[in-house]
Amino acid sequence: MAHKFEIYKDKAGEYRVRFKYNSEVMFATEGYSSKASAQNAIDSIKKNGPGAPVEDNTTPQA
Repeated sequence: MAHKFEIYKDKAGEYRVRFKYNSEVMFATEGYSSKASAQNAIDSIKKNGPGAPVEDNTTPQA
């Protein structure tokens, strides 16, 4: 599989989620105190991400 979510524990003992595509980390989440919260983050990204708009903040606003 070329893309996947991974749940892992960081050095502080918090659960984090990272999304990998072809072994490259595309993004990672904040730390969560429980594994269930990390799984909820994945579920939310899957549910809400496909329709999310793209906001380009590279151009100064007038």
